[in-house]
Amino acid sequence: MSKTEAKILVVDDDIDVLNTARMYLKQQFTLVQIENDPEQIPDHLEREAFDVVLLDMNFKKGDNEGEEGLKWLNRILTIDPNAIVILITAYGEFDLAVKAVKSGATDFLPKPWKNEKLFGTIQSALQLRQSKLEVDRLKSTQKTLSSEIDQKFENFIGESLPIQKVFSLIEKVGPTEANVLVLGENGTGKELAARALHRQSERKGKVFINVDLGSISENLFESELFGHVRGAFTDAKEDKPGRFELASGGTLFLDEIGNLSLPLQAKLLTVLQQRKVSRVGSGKEISVDIRLICATNMPLYEMVKEGTFRQDLLYRINTVELRMPALAERTEDIDLLVQHFMQLYGKKYQKPKMRIDQNTIAKLKKYHWPGNIRELQHAIERAIILADDHKLTADDFVLQPNRSNKRLEEDILDLSEMEKRLILKALDKNNGNVTRAAKDLGIDRLALYRRLQKYGL
Repeated sequence: MSKTEAKILVVDDDIDVLNTARMYLKQQFTLVQIENDPEQIPDHLEREAFDVVLLDMNFKKGDNEGEEGLKWLNRILTIDPNAIVILITAYGEFDLAVKAVKSGATDFLPKPWKNEKLFGTIQSALQLRQSKLEVDRLKSTQKTLSSEIDQKFENFIGESLPIQKVFSLIEKVGPTEANVLVLGENGTGKELAARALHRQSERKGKVFINVDLGSISENLFESELFGHVRGAFTDAKEDKPGRFELASGGTLFLDEIGNLSLPLQAKLLTVLQQRKVSRVGSGKEISVDIRLICATNMPLYEMVKEGTFRQDLLYRINTVELRMPALAERTEDIDLLVQHFMQLYGKKYQKPKMRIDQNTIAKLKKYHWPGNIRELQHAIERAIILADDHKLTADDFVLQPNRSNKRLEEDILDLSEMEKRLILKALDKNNGNVTRAAKDLGIDRLALYRRLQKYGL
């Protein structure tokens, strides 16, 4: 007979009662602990997340008032508001048991009990425990999602060959449980790809939790991702599940993973390997079931060579890689994207009749869009806000300041060639050392990596 997955704590000052309970319950449940000293209850609760606590009402010889039992009931519920406590009572203490239930006990059980009654009472309590935990998790999840509800995630739009390759890969990988690493420049739609992967998966009816690792400070990393218990630090006024717990059953999207320091990478790797988290301030381990998707615009393979990104973590997160093309690689999609953003912002700013001429579209297609789709989106929004007419023209878009009278595509070619030559010269001078070359060019290492990728160097 298989045991029910549950952790039971029995607290009673009668050793015979404890041994009898343990002998029977360990046949039914996976973990049974007994304790005859109620002062040890906090230590037990600190070490283990018990599903049910069986608590005697009286611990002093000759005491039948039950006040000590009520005291420890309140203490347990203070430590864990979701605790399920079943009071063990003697015959004739019915009024006291009712008082205890009103104080937060789940049920009461008279001594001596029958094993069938004991088992049935615990089974009912376990169902209540699961319901409480699920409600608590859903409330926390809803709170997290509500804080992100104002963020806008536009549709995944495009017909070009590069974006069609992305769609094809998503269709193949989405239904699997494979960890996916989404690569690409800022503004290329990496989060949209992650959400599309989630929608294609068996977890599509579950939650999608997005974590921007670039915006989380090191001292809040563990609290945000793994959660904390009340009192773990100054502002921890209540228990809070982390993003891993909230995403359990669904998809966890870790954006900007390349920004993590090596110590935080080690902590993340441990959780991904064990699929268990411990909230800050608690030693209890909580199992999590997530589909992992990560994203970055940083050159992780180069960072591995330089020792700034763990190779074992990279192997863990990139079962499959998906690269989002830059907008300059899919200029044939610009017309569709422009129409989409015009419709979106025309409605937002009460200008639904806005139009754009083909000459302006042609100009937009010649621009190199270093900020990718996000830059295009902002350019359309700004143009609609400032437009005096219902028709957008080239004059409504100021794509580069202080431009000469040359044609746009010629300027871009000249600037690109000059930049490319400077980069090659800096690399040659420094024998290929990217860090020193970036310093000579007056830009940071990551900015140089992006340019190397852009020019295929």
